[in-house]
Amino acid sequence: MNILQLLKKRPSLIVYSGIAILAVLISNKLGITIDNLGQAWGNAGILWSEMFPPDFSVVTERASWTQTECTWSADWACSAGIHGLLETIEIAFLATLFGMLLSLPLSMMAAHNLSPIWLSTITRNVLAGLRVLPSLVWALIFVIMFGPGPLAGVLAMTLYTVGYLGKLQYEALEGVSRHPLEAARAMGLPRWQIARYFALPEASNAILSQILFMFEYNIRHGSVIGLVGAGGIGWYLNNYLGVFSRYDRALALIIVIYVAVVIIDQISLSIRHRFMDSETHAPRARWREIIPFFPQREV
Repeated sequence: MNILQLLKKRPSLIVYSGIAILAVLISNKLGITIDNLGQAWGNAGILWSEMFPPDFSVVTERASWTQTECTWSADWACSAGIHGLLETIEIAFLATLFGMLLSLPLSMMAAHNLSPIWLSTITRNVLAGLRVLPSLVWALIFVIMFGPGPLAGVLAMTLYTVGYLGKLQYEALEGVSRHPLEAARAMGLPRWQIARYFALPEASNAILSQILFMFEYNIRHGSVIGLVGAGGIGWYLNNYLGVFSRYDRALALIIVIYVAVVIIDQISLSIRHRFMDSETHAPRARWREIIPFFPQREV
């Protein structure tokens, strides 16, 4: 069987072959060669030898240099790992809180079932514009404007949270049942009351689960914005990787970040699981039964 007969019998080979050829051409254009990969592998071995074993003094010894003042008397509380991690969590909390307060009204304005088409279109474009730049680029902009520190991190992550969370929230609002909304319109209620008393309560579980997810994301990404001086544990990580070249301490900080993220993910998952629908159709708790933020009006 020649090649043409094989290709006719199995046309998928044409697709796979085309993808493989395209990958080779792109790699050649970008200068990615076997020699470069071999050199990178050798450098990775040198880096690993300098990173191992990790130096966990970053969580036991008081840091002699900090971006923000540490007033705790215990040395471990003012270590680069603990102080930086707590600062990252604080930045993530403020960014999530401020982002939620801004994104919630914007999401109601962006939902097609709650707002006129012209308003929802404009609002969606605004939210999309906030998502164009990642939080790292926003952090660079605010570091230039306000100088290095947690303020730049909070502002950067707040803007990205508004854009990202706003999209998730207006999609959740558009997914609510149309029947209570139509009944509310028939009663002559204004749009803001329909959104406040009907749409939000129906979508409350999804919206607040998204807020928890965003808090997890902001903690994970808080270590990245610190690399450009926007506060958090990433600032210490950047110094250990760059100025001080202490790769063993950098590895220890990476392990600290990993452990913290795993713990926070598990806590958040257990909380969100309580409010998720299950296949057993068991009654789930409602957010509005715990937090009086989503009151519901009877039709």
